[in-house]
Amino acid sequence: MTAPADTPVAIVSGGSRGLGSVLVERLLKRGWRVATFSRSAGEFVERTEAAAGESFWWQAADLGQPDTLRGFVADVLGRFGRVDLLVNNAGVLHQELFVTTPPAAIERLITANLVAPVTLAHACARAMCRQRGGVIVNVSSINAIRGFRGVAVYSAAKAGLDGFGRSLARELGPLNIRVNSVVPGFFDTEMTAEVTEENRKRIQRRTPLGRLAGIDEMADAAMFLCSEEASFITGQTIVVDGGITC
Repeated sequence: MTAPADTPVAIVSGGSRGLGSVLVERLLKRGWRVATFSRSAGEFVERTEAAAGESFWWQAADLGQPDTLRGFVADVLGRFGRVDLLVNNAGVLHQELFVTTPPAAIERLITANLVAPVTLAHACARAMCRQRGGVIVNVSSINAIRGFRGVAVYSAAKAGLDGFGRSLARELGPLNIRVNSVVPGFFDTEMTAEVTEENRKRIQRRTPLGRLAGIDEMADAAMFLCSEEASFITGQTIVVDGGITC
């Protein structure tokens, strides 16, 4: 069955796995049409395409090639006719001491974690301005607000994304477009799968709530910012970290 033309449309970057896939599932269950991209489809995408039909659309795209993301948004608009929500979820983490990080790796990290989400926001904001309404949620990191060894470039990109969101909220607020950041602490996902058991225990000891978050707890925060319950919240960074940065 084809959804009505006024059914809201969400774009979730990196929606084939991890937090992105959880958000895709939740939005579909709430009656949204959802578009996402990743470098490869995988089992989740294949299963969701079969279950959701025309309400779900996936396309291959790469954060490392930001110009292709404009084409992705144009294709979403051609298919669904609107964009009501952008969740800038996808990111790339590389851990290495700054002085030994190759210049090419620095460029890749900045491109994937800052240039790509800014490019997506630019393309989506243009559509939202025509609609006079929309929501942008950027998924940041506690690395943006607290220093950790080995992630200096990643931290710089995420801090830039938070600053970008605050300024964008100022610009787009008069057009009824809200912009916020979710700032996750440590939670179980593929990005943290390589954390050693020793470091995991150290993180838990330093966290006032004494544990890592579950992925659903991060999704809860993002979904709140997407919802009407957050209709008067914009320009904010919502830290979800169990208190480790307090």
